[in-house]
Amino acid sequence: QKTDFNYGCRMLVYQEENTNMQEKIVTILNEMAEYLDMFLAAKQIEGCSERTIKYYKMTVAHLFSQISLEVRKMTTEDIRRYLVDYQKLNSCSKVTVDNVRRNLSSFFSWLEEEDYILKSPMRRIHKIKTKQPVKEIISDEMIERLRDSCKCARDLAMIDLLYSTGIRVGELVGLNISDIDFEERECIVYGKGDKERRVYFDAKAKLHLQNYLNGRTDVTLDSPYERLKISGVEIRIRELGRRLNMDKIHPHKFRRTMATRAIDKGMPIEQVQKNLGHSQIDTTMQYAIL
Repeated sequence: QKTDFNYGCRMLVYQEENTNMQEKIVTILNEMAEYLDMFLAAKQIEGCSERTIKYYKMTVAHLFSQISLEVRKMTTEDIRRYLVDYQKLNSCSKVTVDNVRRNLSSFFSWLEEEDYILKSPMRRIHKIKTKQPVKEIISDEMIERLRDSCKCARDLAMIDLLYSTGIRVGELVGLNISDIDFEERECIVYGKGDKERRVYFDAKAKLHLQNYLNGRTDVTLDSPYERLKISGVEIRIRELGRRLNMDKIHPHKFRRTMATRAIDKGMPIEQVQKNLGHSQIDTTMQYAIL
């Protein structure tokens, strides 16, 4: 099924026989495309990642392809009906639909702030309630088994740095030697939107990281050697887990584990939020088993 915005635009014009109406539809669609381009440019300036911007574009464009109304004439009921139909047609979860709702809410809020519309139709469409399953963390025993299974210094350094700092995998692969202060056991990482923050690692991570750097002869998994990519870290971590018959061992699980361990030891949730680089404390609450 084609849901591409441009395809939807062409079909709307093709299906309308009246020439004047065709011209009106083209004007509306051009206006929609212009709003979308400006919104995406604003998000880019805010520091959103390329992946996030692509998701915004896909979400808003799909809405435009399904509702043939001017943006200022779209009502709360129009979008509610769209979200219901979206869930039925795609057989997707409430979490997915809520992600769509959140993206659309961001778009219409931007239109309102920029005075392109008087009031966002998303104001009365609230967050969709979803079940929050308790997510597993990596136990102390599992961490030790992972350490023992490491055959090279890089894997050991990778595991301990992820475990002690709780940094994102993207932050790990973007880390430079110049960003690391071994004396203070801290490093500077650049999170979402290139936001800079300071994180701290423990003595084990320091020793294993120094050991790796002192004897390093490779960076990527295979030659020719380059900076390790996100996929490379994810593949290696999952491989280590599978060798030990551990289910769902991945980089993000180390992040969740670090947050939970920190709160268990009495660290204020606000400090955990700061360490993880979350802009909203609600996000931090979801990472930890409280």
